[in-house]
Amino acid sequence: MTGSALQRRFGRVVRAHREQAGISQEALAFKAGLHRTYVSMLERGVRNPTLMVIDRLSRGLPLLL
Repeated sequence: MTGSALQRRFGRVVRAHREQAGISQEALAFKAGLHRTYVSMLERGVRNPTLMVIDRLSRGLPLLL
């Protein structure tokens, strides 16, 4: 899997979890301490997140069981 394909796949997973949680990009960004446009770019697969950003996103998304 190429880097850009992995980025797009990661973005789809983040978006799916965010939508399932019923929160907006803005709400996720606030909870994760990120900018809303950065969350948007992650979801579209435009940006490649660092491990620190992945950790912040995981803390911003509620646990979905």
